[in-house]
Amino acid sequence: MKDFQLGNFKPVISEVVTAEIASAPGEVKAQYAQLLSWQVEFVPLTEEAKILADAYQTHRILTPKFYDDGLHIGLATVAGVDVLVSWNFKHIVHLDKIQRFNAIHQEQGYKPIQIYSPREVTNYEERS
Repeated sequence: MKDFQLGNFKPVISEVVTAEIASAPGEVKAQYAQLLSWQVEFVPLTEEAKILADAYQTHRILTPKFYDDGLHIGLATVAGVDVLVSWNFKHIVHLDKIQRFNAIHQEQGYKPIQIYSPREVTNYEERS
């Protein structure tokens, strides 16, 4: 198993993440538990985030099947996080989609959000 270090980042988590982790594999749950042991900020699900998630649907960036992916992005945007970290390369960590999400953010008065994979923002060390 790999240990990860956050460095200068403060984790921000929502109830949407917590719900997804419930059905995740054991190793993912263990990493999530480790993350929760640090100073974590929980953001509530808000109407503003739902409005952004709806906008992603209206602009056909995401389909209704992937509405929760839009909630992740909307919640992070409304909370003002600098970087959204995701393993979801099809619907979230995808250059074309990131540009389209940020066009909506700009249109609605939010700052752009940077989106990266965990490997791009953390340092991994093998444990023996």
